[in-house]
Amino acid sequence: MVRYLIKKFLETLLTLFIVTTAVFFFVRMIPGDPARMIAGEQATLEDVENVRESLGLNKPVPQQYAIYISGLLKGDLGTSLRTKRPVTAELSQRYPNTIKLATLSIAWSATLGILIGVWSARHRTKWQDYLGMTIAVSGISLPNFWIGFMLISLFAVKLHLLPSTGTAGFKSFILPALTLGTNIMAILARFTRSSMIEQLKEDYIRTARSKGISETPVTWKHAFRNSMISVVTVIGMQFGFLIGGSVVTEQVFAFNGIGTLLVTSVSFRDYPAIQSLILIFSLHFIVINLIVDILYAVLNPEIQLS
Repeated sequence: MVRYLIKKFLETLLTLFIVTTAVFFFVRMIPGDPARMIAGEQATLEDVENVRESLGLNKPVPQQYAIYISGLLKGDLGTSLRTKRPVTAELSQRYPNTIKLATLSIAWSATLGILIGVWSARHRTKWQDYLGMTIAVSGISLPNFWIGFMLISLFAVKLHLLPSTGTAGFKSFILPALTLGTNIMAILARFTRSSMIEQLKEDYIRTARSKGISETPVTWKHAFRNSMISVVTVIGMQFGFLIGGSVVTEQVFAFNGIGTLLVTSVSFRDYPAIQSLILIFSLHFIVINLIVDILYAVLNPEIQLS
């Protein structure tokens, strides 16, 4: 285990270095001049140059890169070009909101998706199976922004039960979480059904049934446990996508999260903020993959971490 963790740590450092380097140079290829945007359209060339100098954008790109990497090693993500505040301060206001939203989304979608998948597999080719898969196909087919608008129309505008925007209190997270998790619920339902059907065909399941074990223990104690090994992978991947893929949902609900911050930062060519956000998204994927690998070993002791 120790050797595995050391190996993963070194791989993480290499991955983050490649990502930070690629993103640093890529964002500077985006059309538009951040100095001009900050100074304003009516600013003179001299004003723009003064802004560029104050932001350090007049330095050669290799020198900017060296300053950026040096700051990262010290835990400094830089200063936002748009707000003139440390990027860490910008993130500290929004990051917890996105984490809460992603956690709520994956919690309800994984629970319901797995239950629908198991239910459909147990009643394969029966009406329960068709109903479950109809729900799943509908969830996959509908775009997030449309789901969001429909939920706002029903629960916020017509019924006045839930707020349509903001992040003030638990209620403000419900509609965004339902919107963000619908597609994931559908994906997990179909994947769980497929994985469960494969397990229910295995010899050890037939052996368990021949011993007189009832269908419920066969389903949950035997087939479900083994099918979860592959389902966990999908859950991990989807949770990683939620962190960086909540942009559209956050825009629909005017949600104060890092997805909204990313859109704003790209609009203003806020290089330090964009670089920091991409770095955070990458780090989340790496950490989640590590957790999934460890869960593999927990669910199936025969799997060795190496």
